[in-house]
Amino acid sequence: MIPPGGECYTSGLLPEIARAGEWFLTSGIQDSDGGVARYFRTDLGRNAPVSTEITGYTASALTYLHRLSGERRYLDAARAAAQFLTTAWRQGAGAMPFETAAPDRAYFFDCGIIVRGLLAVWRATGERALLETAGGIGRHMAADYAAEDGYHPILELPGKRPAARDALRWSASPGCYQLKSAMAWMDLHCAGAGADFAERYERALDAALGSADGFLPGHPERRRVMDRLHAFAYFLEGLLPRADNDARCRGALAAGIERLAGYLRQIAPEFERSDVYAQLLRVRLFADRMGAAPLDRAAAEHEAARLAEFQAPDGGFHFGRAEGEWLPYRNPVSTAFALQALAMWHGAPAAVAELI
Repeated sequence: MIPPGGECYTSGLLPEIARAGEWFLTSGIQDSDGGVARYFRTDLGRNAPVSTEITGYTASALTYLHRLSGERRYLDAARAAAQFLTTAWRQGAGAMPFETAAPDRAYFFDCGIIVRGLLAVWRATGERALLETAGGIGRHMAADYAAEDGYHPILELPGKRPAARDALRWSASPGCYQLKSAMAWMDLHCAGAGADFAERYERALDAALGSADGFLPGHPERRRVMDRLHAFAYFLEGLLPRADNDARCRGALAAGIERLAGYLRQIAPEFERSDVYAQLLRVRLFADRMGAAPLDRAAAEHEAARLAEFQAPDGGFHFGRAEGEWLPYRNPVSTAFALQALAMWHGAPAAVAELI
């Protein structure tokens, strides 16, 4: 855990990381009120609506950039994102809507990402209100999404009724990917927000380990399998808090990396996503640093090279490429994951490598 006011590293940003940071600050993907759009449509020249989840990811990414560079403007933008999320939580009356402009649904997964974004900014600033908001959302996750088989993926608002599930849409079904969101409970425990949060993460970990084997391929269409690789990578990321001292997690991490890489190699000629390359590279590097799985350097070099190809001239990262053609989306999450993966690959200090 990084304490509030944790140290910054000011050796400067690599050119590709600096360009990605500039995209976050100057492209207009973040509104003046701090909210961040889901993506930019390059064919239409406009942003999608603001998303609370994407704002949470961006808060984490901007805080990471501040710790790497020491530049105050990244922290200012991160604080604006956190303030937007705090306001959205107050207005949501005990729920965190997917979009504030159309607050008709809420996602368990999104809430965890938002909590982690708020805590990232809290650790950098010590602002107590951010920790309090994060704790409230963490308790909302535990109480309102609870189901007999784990956690409902989606609630309909304002009544907080579970939405209909769809087994072929990973985001509309419970699954091992929810472990990434459950990391928020461990983060809240480490922040002193409540001892019960650690137990909730441990229960989610047990459930994820028990269900992960059946997650892939999970869909008859290869392009949809690529989408599920993104979600499976969330499961691998969610193992990291226990990968240094739990043999189950180390084994699942090592096997999962190979499984993810194998599917990615098979499907990439027809469809590839930048976030999957970034997530796979990040988890390889984290697992190696933790002694959980030795780094396959040749595979990592290939993934880093492919990932770098996705960076657009304006610094943002393309979401995906199909049959060699860029899809018309410039994506904050892809950009956040990519800049961290490439920063780690090029030697960013281990102490800065808090997972976005």
